[in-house]
Amino acid sequence: MKVFNRYIGWEVIKGAAVAVLVLLSLLNFFSFTDELGDLGKGGYHLKQIFLYLLLMSPRNFYELMPPAALIGSLFTLGAMANHQELVAMRAGGVSIRAIIWAVMRAGLCLVAVALLVGEFIAPKAEQEAQMFRATAQQKRVAMRTEHGLWLRDQNTYINIRQIGSMDALADINLYEMDDKQHLVRAVHADKAVYDNAGRWHLRGISRSELLKDRVNVTTTDEAEWGSLLDPALLSVVVINPENLSISDLLRYIVHMRNNSQNTQPYELALWGRLVTPVSTLVMLFVAVPFILNIRARVGVGQRIVLGTLIGLGFNLFDKIFSHLALIYELNPFFAAVFPTGTVFVIAWWYFRKTF
Repeated sequence: MKVFNRYIGWEVIKGAAVAVLVLLSLLNFFSFTDELGDLGKGGYHLKQIFLYLLLMSPRNFYELMPPAALIGSLFTLGAMANHQELVAMRAGGVSIRAIIWAVMRAGLCLVAVALLVGEFIAPKAEQEAQMFRATAQQKRVAMRTEHGLWLRDQNTYINIRQIGSMDALADINLYEMDDKQHLVRAVHADKAVYDNAGRWHLRGISRSELLKDRVNVTTTDEAEWGSLLDPALLSVVVINPENLSISDLLRYIVHMRNNSQNTQPYELALWGRLVTPVSTLVMLFVAVPFILNIRARVGVGQRIVLGTLIGLGFNLFDKIFSHLALIYELNPFFAAVFPTGTVFVIAWWYFRKTF
């Protein structure tokens, strides 16, 4: 039985690995064609595009694992069925449940790899990717620290401590340098607002002029800020639930609850993270009874098309339902579990009816 489990498991893992690499390559190809629309924008060239896609790959790998597991298992188990290997196993006394359990054991290995990537590599890589892309296109040096966001706009260094949204900032410090990089002016503003005309306005301003023998301090209620800072650049530092690990999501949800803020998007992202590994196992469960009940001589292309339709269809259904849950304020746990639960119930019903 150990040899049987090892053989089935290794074949499923190999099939899933090939499938996820193919899907990842296709997704990166389509992303590459999209990014070509921004080619030459600022300092965003081919080298930067390839680096951006490389940094986004861990997140895409994590999200593609469930459909890849389905496609890979349909391909490998289908090949085994075509070669009569599954028939021989069943004739030798191996039950369908034993075959499913062997596939599930392989699925646990796939889940472990996906969790490691999704928890420890993907969040940081995606944040770096978004920051890298935005700063390259804006031709501005940007760095995010525990003291807020730091940017450079020609000879002005900008520190933003609070970002309420992409067009509403708070606690801003501006440090203006001369050509010799000597500080000549420091400005603090309580708020900065971006208007419909594409201009920034500072409010609650305190300006310090550094002269040779003294410092002149003046205050102003409001003034226009002649910066070319694009709000799109700030979107990369607004906390996106999709960019956070499970542990970060838990901490942030607690923080938002303590401040009486809406936590639904973050709770939905948290439950989605927890359910995604289960989705991989459900996809594998779908594959086994389907293969055992399908015609013996179904072509490889047909299996791949079938697996792609089911896997990517499930992925699309999951994303659509998540957006609907945000719009209609559905329970986050229900919204995350419903798509996977629906597929599992259908697969279980099919299994019970057929076998």
